[in-house]
Amino acid sequence: MTDPHISARHRPRAALAMAERSARQVLGSGRMDRLTELLDLDPGLVLDDFTTPAARRALADAELLVTGWGCPPLDRRALDAAPRLRAVVHTAGTVRHHITDACWERGIAVSSAAAANAVPVAEYTVAMILLSNKRILDIARDYRAERRTIDWNERYPDAGNYRRTVGILSASVIGRRVLELLRPYDLDLRLYDPYVTAQEAEELGAVQVGLRELFAGSDVISVHTPLLPATEGLVSRELLAAMPDGATLINTARGAVVDQEALTEELVAGRIRAVLDVTVPELLPAASPLYDCDNALITPHIAGSKSGELRRLADLAIGEIEKYVTGRDFAHPVRPEILDRSA
Repeated sequence: MTDPHISARHRPRAALAMAERSARQVLGSGRMDRLTELLDLDPGLVLDDFTTPAARRALADAELLVTGWGCPPLDRRALDAAPRLRAVVHTAGTVRHHITDACWERGIAVSSAAAANAVPVAEYTVAMILLSNKRILDIARDYRAERRTIDWNERYPDAGNYRRTVGILSASVIGRRVLELLRPYDLDLRLYDPYVTAQEAEELGAVQVGLRELFAGSDVISVHTPLLPATEGLVSRELLAAMPDGATLINTARGAVVDQEALTEELVAGRIRAVLDVTVPELLPAASPLYDCDNALITPHIAGSKSGELRRLADLAIGEIEKYVTGRDFAHPVRPEILDRSA
């Protein structure tokens, strides 16, 4: 049923700005119908290039843009073509690829579905932490190869999750969600984030530690640091060397946060383990030794929202649009002052 408070108000003129595939995958299953109830929107027009005549016509009247993966940058030239634009609602996570300084200078309100995208990433991470501590991948590999009864307690005496130490690198939206999901388990949680105080870490259920201490004292380290100039290569050769033998590094953030050459050397040598959902480059060369490395589990950037999980992104964005249409503030605003330390 349509909200009477919404139907009574003139629907703002809006446009979709994303790759056509993004619109199809994220806004399917009735979500597009809801958008057209809220907005004066042509569902058949999806802008992936702001320089075309059709895009210029759509931008000229648009008060709101619904953006997604594949949206072109909203630079000064694009904004000059959109004099009425007041808000952008992004149906994905980071807005770094399309929201420019010119948007903030214009005072455009921006919302993102990053909180919704954080949910599956955190779920993936927690699953991998628990499986890594249990040595599931090692045991499954050995069992498949040997096909006999084995005393797993003898072979893997450190397996299990009881009182194991898990280090979280960065209290990002995803990092915080991971800490929240891990709290019911009998784990010792540690956190490194230069923007978080010891008290805030304690409230998140973790002990605040230094960067080197995080790596030297954790059985599993999970990376949730956004890729910024200051964080490129943050997980250095020295930090990787500080990890205990047999420890596991999990990276669902960005590949370039880690010194991949040093990590590859450690993995090929068999000293540590890794679960990598992101690498540099994102598609590793076919000859990369990581594909055949028993100590590494490589997944193709699937921790974030996939298939049915994309509906969560659409639902959050639609909720934000409902707020905009009824004159309320966004629940998930993006603010420029925190972009220098967030995704």
